[in-house]
Amino acid sequence: MRRLLPALLAAAALALAPLPAAAHKVVAAIFATNPAIEGEVGFSNGDMAADIPIEVVDPDGNPLGTTRTDADGVFLFTPTQRVTHVFRADLGAGHVAEITVAADDLPADLGQQAAAPAEGSPAAATAAVPADLDQRIAQAVRAEVKPLRKDLMAFKEHKNLESILGGIGYIMGLFGLGFYLAARRRLNTR
Repeated sequence: MRRLLPALLAAAALALAPLPAAAHKVVAAIFATNPAIEGEVGFSNGDMAADIPIEVVDPDGNPLGTTRTDADGVFLFTPTQRVTHVFRADLGAGHVAEITVAADDLPADLGQQAAAPAEGSPAAATAAVPADLDQRIAQAVRAEVKPLRKDLMAFKEHKNLESILGGIGYIMGLFGLGFYLAARRRLNTR
């Protein structure tokens, strides 16, 4: 019985030991695109934060506006001032995302009216291009890149069981090699 007692205590200690929780963390990305700021909020397992309110404030906490994420966790905000913008999203259960866009990352002409180009100038020739062409191109690129960003964020945060078991096996192999060399050394000294 005395031999069994240490084994039973060790088994009880292992059974009562806290197990790792299957937790995830909040991941967020933001991009200053002219004329808007686009961002996305989600979790490290690849789930995106759908229909979440986003509060936009300056560094002093003064409100600049609000926006909401769509079904894919993406939000769009059009700034009106060239100041640093802080975006905060409360995802519940203690998960809060906070992302900052520096004032230097915003367009220099934000809030200023563009002057009309003189007729006959090279700028007047480019004025014939639809005014919203840049916005349409940006929207098309965002639509194509969105799934790639989502997959990349999930991949960066993913720790799979194979990696963990491989690391444990590597460590055990090093210990085994050490014990083998120690045993050989002990046999050679006898």
